[in-house]
Amino acid sequence: MKNPTILISGASVAGTTLAYWLHRHGFTPTVVERASEVREGGYKIDIRGAALEVVSRMGILDEIRRERTDVQGGSVVNAAGKRVASMDGDTFGGRVHEDAEILRGDLSRLLYDLTRDKVAYLFDDSIASLTDGPDGVDVVFESGKRATYDLVVGADGLHSNTRRLAFGPEQQFVRDLGYYVSIFSVPNRLDLDRWELTYVGAGRTALTYSTAKDTGAKAMFLFSSEPIAYDHRDRDQQQRILAGAYAAEGWEVPRLLEGMSSAPDFYFDSLSQVHMDRWSTGRVAVVGDAAYCASPASGQGTSLALVGAYVLAGELAAAGGDHEAGFAGYEREMRPFAAANQKLGPANIKRMVMRTKGQIRVAMTMLSLMRFLPGKDRMMAKVVEPIHKAATAISLKSY
Repeated sequence: MKNPTILISGASVAGTTLAYWLHRHGFTPTVVERASEVREGGYKIDIRGAALEVVSRMGILDEIRRERTDVQGGSVVNAAGKRVASMDGDTFGGRVHEDAEILRGDLSRLLYDLTRDKVAYLFDDSIASLTDGPDGVDVVFESGKRATYDLVVGADGLHSNTRRLAFGPEQQFVRDLGYYVSIFSVPNRLDLDRWELTYVGAGRTALTYSTAKDTGAKAMFLFSSEPIAYDHRDRDQQQRILAGAYAAEGWEVPRLLEGMSSAPDFYFDSLSQVHMDRWSTGRVAVVGDAAYCASPASGQGTSLALVGAYVLAGELAAAGGDHEAGFAGYEREMRPFAAANQKLGPANIKRMVMRTKGQIRVAMTMLSLMRFLPGKDRMMAKVVEPIHKAATAISLKSY
C-alpha cells in the first residue's frame, strides 16, 4: 500500500494520538467520532513512565505540564468529616518522578489541536457496518455515507462498536471486576483549593476534589456490586442506580449526589477490563481501551492509550504498509506492557473500596498513625513501586 488510508473510530486519547503518528509516518488517517466535538471535562488522569516519552516525542510535554491539575494534597475523612490522615498530592495520587497529572479533557484538547489541521475529523457519525475484503474495508456510516479504507482501527473505548462489528459481542472480551464508577462536576461547596477529600464506607467510596483548572469540583464514586443490567446510554437509569447504592451513606455524599442531575459531564460505568486473544483481524485492529482496557482503577488507562497508539503507528510504518506484519509487531511489542498494567486494576481497587467495617477501622487507624511511624516514606514507596514498574515495562523504539 502506498500512502494507506486508515479510518480511526473514536476521537479518544488513543484515537487522536494514533492519528498524529500515522500522519507523521505518511499515512492518511480519518477519525470518525459519534459526539459532535472532542469531549471536554472529565476526571484527572496521570501520564506516567513510557507515556511521558511519547508525549515528549510529540512535542507537547511542556504544554501538559502547564495544564497540570496542581492538586496539592489529599485527606481521608470519616463520616463526621474529620480528617483522619492527610498527605501531599503526589503521595496521595501514587505519582513518582516526573509523572504528570492533567484533566482528561485538557489532554484531549491538546491532542486535537495538534491534529485538527492535518487529519480529517468526521463528527456526529459512527460506523454502522464493516466489510473486510482483500483490497480494503468497505464502511457504511450511520449517516448513510459509504467509503473504502485500506485499514480500520477501533479506538472507541470499553464498549467498542468497532470491536463488536469485527470481532464479536462485547461479553466475549469484557470482564467485570465487580465494581462501578461514577464521576461528574459539582459545585465546590467545601471550598477546596487544589485538594482532595476521600470518604470510605463499607463497599462504598466517595471523593471530591478541586484542581487549578476548575473553579468547581469533581465528585467520584466507587462501589462494589454484583453485575447490574443497565442501558449504557440511559443517564436517568444510571443516576437511580448510583443514588440507590449510596442511600445509606453519610458525610457529604447526599449533597454531592444532588449535583448529578444537572452535571454536564455525568459518567457511569462498570470497572471492567478487556482481554482479547488477538487485537487484529484482517484489515481491522483495536487500540487503547477497546483492546486492553485496564480499568480506571489501574491508573494506567491513558498511558496505555498513548503508548499503544505510538507503537501501532510505528509498527505499521516499519512494516512498509504491510498490515499483517505491522499488526503482528504491534502485538509483540505491546502485549507484555498491557498485561503488566492490567494486573494493577484488581489489586488497586481492593485498597480503594473496602468490603467491611472492620477493614475500614484497621485502615483508618493505620492512616492516622502513619505520620508517627518510622520508615513511612519507605512504606509509601512500596505502595507506588508496582505502578512505576508497570508504567516503565516497555522500551520504546524510535520508528
